[in-house]
Amino acid sequence: MALPFYQRSHQHYDLSYRNKDLRTTVNHYQQDKKRSAIYTQGSTAYSTRSSAAHRQESEAFSQASASSYQQQASQRALSSEVSRKAASAYDYGYSRGLTDSSLLLDDYSSKLSTKTKRAKHSLLSGEEKENLPRDYMVPVFSGRQVHVSGVTDTEEERIKEAAAYIAQRNLLASEEGIISSKQSKASKQSTASKQSQASKRSAESKQATSTFQQEETFEKKSRKVAIREKAEHLSLRKTLEETEAFHAKLNEDHLLHAPEFIIKPRSHTVWEKENVKLHCSIAGWPEPRVTWYKNQVPINVHASPGKYIIESRYGMHSLEINACDFEDTAQYRASAMNVKGELSAYASVVVKRYKGEFDETHFRAGASTMPLSFAVTPYGYASKFEIHFDDKFDVSFGREGETMSLGCRVVITPEIKHFQPEIQWYRNGEPVSPSKWVQTNWSGERATLTFSHLNKEDEGLYTIRVRMGDYYEQYSAYVFVRDADAEIEGAPAAPLDVVCLEANKDYIIISWKQPAVDGGSPILGYFIDKCEVGTDSWSQCNDTPVKFARFPVTGLIEGRSYIFRVRAVNKTGISLPSRVSEPVAALDPAEKARLKSRPSAPWTGQIIVTEEEPSEGIVPGPPRDLSVTEATRSYVVLSWKPPGQRGHEGIMYFVEKCEAGTENWQRVNTELPVKSPRFALFDLAEGKSYCFRVRCSNSAGVGEPSEATEVTVVGDKLDIPKAPGKIIPSRNTDTSVVVTWEESKDAKELVGYYIESSVVGSGKWEPCNNNPVKGSRFTCHGLVTGQSYIFRVRAVNAAGLSEYSQDSEAIEVKAAIGGGVSPDVWPALSDAPGGLTASRGGVHEASPPTFQKDALLGGSKPNKPSLPSSSPNPGQTEVSKVSETVQEELTPPPQKAAPKGNSKSDPLKKKKDIAAPSPPYGITCLESCRDSMVLGWKQPDNTGGAEITGYYVNYREVIGGVPGKWREANIKAVNDEAYKISDLKENMVYQFQVAAMNIAGLGVPSAVSECFKCEEWTIAVPGPPQSLKYSEVRKDSLVLHWKPPIHSGRTPVTGYFVDMKEASAKEDQWRGLNKAAIKNIYLKVRGLKEGASYVFRVRAINQAGVGKPSDLAGPVVAETHPGTKEVVVHVDDDGVVSLNFECDQMSPKSEFIWSKDYVSTEDSPRLEVESKGNKTKITFKDLGMDDVGIYSCDVTDTDGIASSYLIDEEELKRLLALSQEHKFPVVPVKSELAVEILEKGEVRFWMQAEKLSGNAKVNYIFNEREIFEGPKYKMHIDRNTGIIEMFMEKLQDDDEGTYTFELHDGKATNHSTLVLIGDVYKKLQKEAEFQRQEWIRKQGPHFVEYLSWEVTGDCNVLLKCKVANIKKETHIVWYKDEREISVDEKHDFKDGICTLLITEFSKKDAGIYEVILKDDRGKDKSRLKLVDEAFKDLIAEICKKIALSATDLKIQSTAEGIRLYSFVTYYLDDLKVNWSHNGTAIRYSDRVKSGVTGEQIWLQINEPTPNDKGKYVMELFDGKTGHQKTVDLSGQAFDEAFAEFQRLKQAAIAEKNRARVLGGLPDVVTIQEGKALNLTCNVWGDPSPEVSWLKNEKLLASDDHCNLKFEAGKTAYFTINGVTTSDSGKYGLVVKNKYGSETSDFTVSVFIPEEEARQAALEAQKGGKKAK
Repeated sequence: MALPFYQRSHQHYDLSYRNKDLRTTVNHYQQDKKRSAIYTQGSTAYSTRSSAAHRQESEAFSQASASSYQQQASQRALSSEVSRKAASAYDYGYSRGLTDSSLLLDDYSSKLSTKTKRAKHSLLSGEEKENLPRDYMVPVFSGRQVHVSGVTDTEEERIKEAAAYIAQRNLLASEEGIISSKQSKASKQSTASKQSQASKRSAESKQATSTFQQEETFEKKSRKVAIREKAEHLSLRKTLEETEAFHAKLNEDHLLHAPEFIIKPRSHTVWEKENVKLHCSIAGWPEPRVTWYKNQVPINVHASPGKYIIESRYGMHSLEINACDFEDTAQYRASAMNVKGELSAYASVVVKRYKGEFDETHFRAGASTMPLSFAVTPYGYASKFEIHFDDKFDVSFGREGETMSLGCRVVITPEIKHFQPEIQWYRNGEPVSPSKWVQTNWSGERATLTFSHLNKEDEGLYTIRVRMGDYYEQYSAYVFVRDADAEIEGAPAAPLDVVCLEANKDYIIISWKQPAVDGGSPILGYFIDKCEVGTDSWSQCNDTPVKFARFPVTGLIEGRSYIFRVRAVNKTGISLPSRVSEPVAALDPAEKARLKSRPSAPWTGQIIVTEEEPSEGIVPGPPRDLSVTEATRSYVVLSWKPPGQRGHEGIMYFVEKCEAGTENWQRVNTELPVKSPRFALFDLAEGKSYCFRVRCSNSAGVGEPSEATEVTVVGDKLDIPKAPGKIIPSRNTDTSVVVTWEESKDAKELVGYYIESSVVGSGKWEPCNNNPVKGSRFTCHGLVTGQSYIFRVRAVNAAGLSEYSQDSEAIEVKAAIGGGVSPDVWPALSDAPGGLTASRGGVHEASPPTFQKDALLGGSKPNKPSLPSSSPNPGQTEVSKVSETVQEELTPPPQKAAPKGNSKSDPLKKKKDIAAPSPPYGITCLESCRDSMVLGWKQPDNTGGAEITGYYVNYREVIGGVPGKWREANIKAVNDEAYKISDLKENMVYQFQVAAMNIAGLGVPSAVSECFKCEEWTIAVPGPPQSLKYSEVRKDSLVLHWKPPIHSGRTPVTGYFVDMKEASAKEDQWRGLNKAAIKNIYLKVRGLKEGASYVFRVRAINQAGVGKPSDLAGPVVAETHPGTKEVVVHVDDDGVVSLNFECDQMSPKSEFIWSKDYVSTEDSPRLEVESKGNKTKITFKDLGMDDVGIYSCDVTDTDGIASSYLIDEEELKRLLALSQEHKFPVVPVKSELAVEILEKGEVRFWMQAEKLSGNAKVNYIFNEREIFEGPKYKMHIDRNTGIIEMFMEKLQDDDEGTYTFELHDGKATNHSTLVLIGDVYKKLQKEAEFQRQEWIRKQGPHFVEYLSWEVTGDCNVLLKCKVANIKKETHIVWYKDEREISVDEKHDFKDGICTLLITEFSKKDAGIYEVILKDDRGKDKSRLKLVDEAFKDLIAEICKKIALSATDLKIQSTAEGIRLYSFVTYYLDDLKVNWSHNGTAIRYSDRVKSGVTGEQIWLQINEPTPNDKGKYVMELFDGKTGHQKTVDLSGQAFDEAFAEFQRLKQAAIAEKNRARVLGGLPDVVTIQEGKALNLTCNVWGDPSPEVSWLKNEKLLASDDHCNLKFEAGKTAYFTINGVTTSDSGKYGLVVKNKYGSETSDFTVSVFIPEEEARQAALEAQKGGKKAK
């Protein structure tokens, strides 16, 4: 049976329909040799009538003989009785809370069956089955819908149901004119003529009526239902009369049809506490019975009254779930069943919980109560899984600080997609949780446990447990962690398991475990370190080492969290620190509980505690129940209860002490009151006795003291444990030894034991474990094979480590199996005559070594090296000597012909040709014990024409080479070719002979065997496999078969090795076909050369080694015979899968023989074989995981014709999918139902099918109701593309829910569901509204791209946006901080881009920019905030552009020094400039300066020196990234720059000190004749310049008329007394010193006033004449 179409697309992919081994607790059917037709819920019209009335109708319609009615009547009585009792049994079990599957009706042979409905058996005899219409069956029914007290509740219901059924059937038969029966086998074989058919029909009708009357009387006596019998009698009589004329055409199957879902239940998603109702409509005749299931478990309405309501009215069936809770989330199934079959439909219910609600009841029991597979597996609660581990991790060794990974591959059968197992790791039985130290991983196939940093705390026994449903498997191995190397040689190892035992406001008690290694000297004590969470600062808590492995740490800050570590110390040094503890807060337990009980912020490592302001209170009373909870030599811990009288404010405590016998009380905590009712006291004198008391205090005062404690002596109360005793080592494996001991006596608070080992004579002890183990047994691993070790143990508790135990006896490390083997290790072979029939299963911890025995190996050499046994070559020499002195000649075994491929024993001949078999041969001793021997032999060459039925064995003693009398070893014939002979004498030599027997008699005994000595052998390898043959020979492959060896050795056979060589090749050319042993007894050999001849052999292996090879198979030629055909798989329209084979070379005696994995499939309940002519097929009744394998078909009496077909898991999945597709066609879907928002805010629901026919229909469902085309919904189907659409204009609040599209295309169906609730729906609704508003906005001018900025290459800022739907009248206005910005240029909207350029952007340009578009159609605006972070981002981008525009650094020499500079496009103060020299930041001074001039960024180095040489880097930091420019000022670059600097410097000095005229002389001097001319001029020069005057380029000397003076080296005077016209001319002042000279020229013009007047008059006259 297959699943509904939608089940494949869900995770609930149920294979339970196809797997008989995976039965759920809700199976409907029970299996046994017989089947009873019981309908335990509903009308007996389907139970009692199904085996009587229906059978009578079938007999009448099919013209069966009257004699069969009597048999049917008796059978009917049995069926009715079984039905009645079964119903009673069901009612009895149901009333006591039993499920249907638990009511096993053993008394009536009606057990559960996994066969499909078409294969069900009925309670009819063979003759009755022949008379029934074909394909008609009487199924077994079961139901849960109503509480049944009988078969139906009332007689009235039974009458109504029977009458309704008959009336409806008659109506259909009369309207259609169809006969509902097929010709029976008897009527088909009838040879009566057509002329006599009418009379026969009449006689048969009367006879049937008579028989019916008899059976009616019988039923009346058994059922006492007179009314029902009368109704049936009248109806059947009327039916027979009306259908007599149409019986030849009547076909009952046209009236009866299997259930069919008209409307299937739909999946729902609901909120918690709401009701949900699943509906379905079902058609079928007879009317189907409907049963509802939850996760494959029938729903019992009586178990939860009011929870479920199941209704069935007029073909509509419903399941209502009231007040849904989270546990109602499940898969629900409606199962409809009638006589024609069963059909199921599935729906899922998802119950969502409102935020904030949390049901703690699901989590209080821990994870173990709710495995991952709980209520999810499609197999239900009772699914059966097989879990195996491959590639497993072994015993592992690591060292502290290293990483390690443990892993194994998990194989789960059956494999279910999307269903993962629960993987849990354990250490020493405790679950391992992921942490920073250890991580777990599950890849889907492999589970791993990874240690990121090994510590000794990680040592232990690790177990992986894999859980699937209610089944789990686990595997364990030990992990050892060695100590890390100490920093100081001789220092002890690190302590381990640091934990916080107790915490309160004032102190935290830390405990740890002592290390196993003390470094060679005793551990003096331990230092405890603490670290506040969130810091890296460790501080030591104790000044002197403490020996006791517990210590209270004080000095903590209330509310803070701390972690701790411990270090051990000896005289050599201090160990490495231990692994840190888990964080713990310095709070009282009550405060922690209060904080945990309320929601809190994420853990920050610190808890802030606030105290209420104290109000007026009363003085607290004395504390109660003061006691000393712990006392050591280092500290004493006190504990008490708060006082009953304490007021409403917080209290604190003062602790007092006094020496015993005195009343001198001293306050211990004077400065710091105690806040919690516990306290640790230090600095007490060891050995002295003290008493303690406590006082309470608050703002009102200090209260009275508590009662004093009893006298406490300061010292360790816990004694160091005594040494363990009786150390006993025992062998385990080649590298391990099991050590047991007696536990320490009177040990208190024992932590565990440390075990140490030492190689004998070495004197060096090594720890076997670094984490103390509890118990008295431990397996020490990692030992050297063959070495002798001694062991010792010591105990540990908090007080310290005990003395070492006495050394154990020395033991050699080797496997426990060997030499003399104890009976409990290797169980004795069975004494049954059957011989060696021991189980081949079992698990052994160690692989035993291989031992060589010539009698077993037959002279062949084992593959593994032999180990010495307890006695050298026991019995071999003695056996050979005795054999030489025996007088009777030993007959060599006859040679056996090589078996041919596919050869079998000759078929049985006629009895007169049968003879006794020939003698067996090849007698060998397979195993020898002290008083028994196991013999093996080979089958006779000639079986005498009949099968060998057994063997008889005789034996005799051989003493001194003289044989004795023959004795019978067995009275009953032995079936196998091996036998164990018991009650022999140890070290006695025996001879044997064997005789075979068949139906013709006992054959001649075999030749006398060799002499075998009865003595203890150490071990035995398996014997040779038997009966090699081959089949399916092709040009490149064949299949080799064999039988297991008769004797498997002392351990089961674990596998086989197959060897092959060409027939003509030498013996040394054998090659193995499999590297690893295979467990199958067949192998498909591939890669053969066409036409080549091959021979094969097989060897078996067990824990002892590889046994003797088998006899050869072959030679066989690799070739494909002409006409060879292969097995073909076929899936019909009903989804039935079959394998088909055809053979054209069959003989009359040939038969088809099917096998699975080369084991005959005869009598297989899962298969049906049908052969006709030269064709055969094998049909799978219920294809499932159990059917995975190789199916082969052999044709007997042919030349080895055979073929096979492999159904592996992939092929199984393919066939199941194909069967599902054929049986339940599905409309293929390209895309599931989806939703999208269109431009106007419309909502489009759509899905796409791969193809749709013209008759395809779609039902649109919203929240359980169908919706149709209308104003709100617009539907459309495009049958060409397969797209199905539904449009909604907008989403409203009442549109939240589940949408489903149901597709119907002929027989094919499909559906897709989309759940839109909660946040998902709100988000979709919000998006639809947004799109709607966007569409409205875009009807006018609008922004396509909103306002953004970019930095141009010139480092300017460009604000831009993209607009659309613009016209000429559209205005665009820019604003900054709500003030309009006037823009000079007009915007061109051709490209739709609007920009605003801001040059030399700086802080003054920060603000909010806005641009508005508007016209008569509307307006749109876009804002850009360039403030805060946005402004910083823009500035950073500008700085980045500036930095990228920087030129390479250049070198420039100046008169002051050397300048390094670079130009940028534009400089902004936000750009950070940093200079470095040779990787070191430059420290600026008066000599080295940095600055910016315009767009030049420079570094000035004044008066450079050789120290200024090197690499200079200018870094421009834009706020996010640094951009560097580099120059190398060294070598030639520095030399050239420095030389230029020197030159410029000298030039500057010269320019500064040269002689020059500073000023005072005019350019032109005009003076009247007779006047005095006085000129003064300032000059400069260092040294003082020399001054000289020139007139008309000639030197002018000083005289009375022209007086020239030069004073103080700075001022020159020029004086002319009484200027005359001769004084006119060009004068010059020349100043000169050693740095240079300079000349300053001026002109003197002397005029006469009269002459000038006359000259003016003349010029005026000349002007007047020109005017005329």
